[in-house]
Amino acid sequence: MPKERTFAMLKPGVLQRRLVGEVLGRLENQGFCIIAIKMLQVSRELGERHYGEHKGKAFYEPLMTYMLSGPSIAMVLERENAIKALRHMAGATNPEEAAPGSIRGDYGVITRRNILHASDSPESAAREIGIFFSPEELYPWVDGNEQWF
Repeated sequence: MPKERTFAMLKPGVLQRRLVGEVLGRLENQGFCIIAIKMLQVSRELGERHYGEHKGKAFYEPLMTYMLSGPSIAMVLERENAIKALRHMAGATNPEEAAPGSIRGDYGVITRRNILHASDSPESAAREIGIFFSPEELYPWVDGNEQWF
């Protein structure tokens, strides 16, 4: 099966609660390669581009307030079946419904302060990657026998 790319974002709560290493470790332990990563303060304009499809919904303004409350970490991840695998690892959006062992199940507190965004389709992944990264910022892994340590 060919490798697939997906977009993920660790939201401000992950940094505020000092969980970045825990979440990144889980992703790497499940075979995700980090193709691109950056910490950034999401601007209102960038947040609206990313979450524009939800504008007008009851949760939109609280979500935007949360996203602007501190830095986030945007990533492009790659592995076989990346989109489905990441969504499964993330767990249900509502932490009370997320399975134990999922990221949201183990670290989530309240839905409106969700700690992780994960693309839901190849189309969404491509769109979201394009919002946060230029092609020059993507660093594909080459599998081989090279020893890095």
